[in-house]
Amino acid sequence: MTIYHFVGIKGSGMSALAQVLHDMNLQVQGSDYEKHFFTQVALEEAGIKILPFQKENIEPGMTIIAGNAFPDTHEEIQEAMKLGLPIVRYHRFLGDFLQNFTSIAVTGAHGKTSTTGLLSHVLQGAKPTAYLIGDGTGRGKEEAEYFAFEACEYRRHFLSYSPDYAIMTNIDFDHPDYFTNIDDVFSAFQEMSWQVKKGIFAFGDDEQLQKIQAKVPVLFYGFGEDNDFQARNIVKSTEGTTFDVFVRNTFYHTFSINAYGDHNVLNSLGVIAVCHYEEIEAEIIQDQLSSFGGVKRRFSEKQVGSQIIIDDYAHHPTEIKVTVEAARQKFPDKQIVAVFQPHTFTRTQTFLSEFAESLNTADKVYLCEIFGSARENHGKLSIEDLQAKIPGAEILTEEDTSVLMKHEDSVIIFMGAGDIQKFQAAYEKQL
Repeated sequence: MTIYHFVGIKGSGMSALAQVLHDMNLQVQGSDYEKHFFTQVALEEAGIKILPFQKENIEPGMTIIAGNAFPDTHEEIQEAMKLGLPIVRYHRFLGDFLQNFTSIAVTGAHGKTSTTGLLSHVLQGAKPTAYLIGDGTGRGKEEAEYFAFEACEYRRHFLSYSPDYAIMTNIDFDHPDYFTNIDDVFSAFQEMSWQVKKGIFAFGDDEQLQKIQAKVPVLFYGFGEDNDFQARNIVKSTEGTTFDVFVRNTFYHTFSINAYGDHNVLNSLGVIAVCHYEEIEAEIIQDQLSSFGGVKRRFSEKQVGSQIIIDDYAHHPTEIKVTVEAARQKFPDKQIVAVFQPHTFTRTQTFLSEFAESLNTADKVYLCEIFGSARENHGKLSIEDLQAKIPGAEILTEEDTSVLMKHEDSVIIFMGAGDIQKFQAAYEKQL
């Protein structure tokens, strides 16, 4: 029996896939940098071996699954080539693996992780379900019938997949280090659409998604009258959100979710549409929606003293705006403080004004140094360029976060896709 060796096992997709294969009783191990990543916790809990990178890890009889961040010149990949071992890139492997199930891809510029988490949770109420979520969570089941997974548009990686269904949450310009403009992003989603085998569920109030063409039915969900699945009579409270779903203008069912903001209604609606199409009973859908506890780093909250501290992955202006909105729905009487670390210089440069605009929806803003990426670790831009566009914004350092203490009885949202958690950890330590 082969051992699946993951080169870069702490990557969020890689970590999740390793967990899936491990749960299916396959032999799994992997290697990575020794630095601690939050994605390794689940691997350690599962007892999956994590080694530091070195060519000695590679032995005859292994199958190598290589993370997209590591080039063919990586010492372990070189060693595997020398030994003539099968080497498969992460997204290729996943593309082949999907064929064993009724697969549902979740893709879009925003909302992928939350929607995949919700979808896998709801499907499990009906049939055995395996899933792979971009927050580093994966679960395999040997008898699984459904496979729900997050499919990322970056570098057109999702073109490696031919899923049965796809949920498309939105099309927005992001990853400016790769995509040239919104038309380039659209062309990637259009290409992905041709590969879906049974049906697409797309957010119909998105003007880009309305242009999608496919060989399979495209069903639209959203708030507008023209959608096949429409949310009406939305009631928002500090406890959550309730809404009626109409299918082609006929009342279907009333659903309640323990989540906040319009984006969570839409994520739920996409999931409800898939389940309706797969003839899963409304009562099962509602039960599962009610018991969903969320995914990692998406509006994860805790109370520390008089403050509510929220950790969120928001790293694009659209996501910042909806995260602040959700906090206002849940905590209408509290001051909302945003602590934001921009992720990549290209994204910050491209959306400088939009970042300022979305952060200005908070009551007070603190900014952390720009987090570069493996692809670009410096730029002409500095955090002061963003600070200049936000009245009253202050720079926060990891060494001294005590300024946050003065915001008593407030909501403090730590946002970003880099290592913003270290600022939160430093602050909690000071508290």
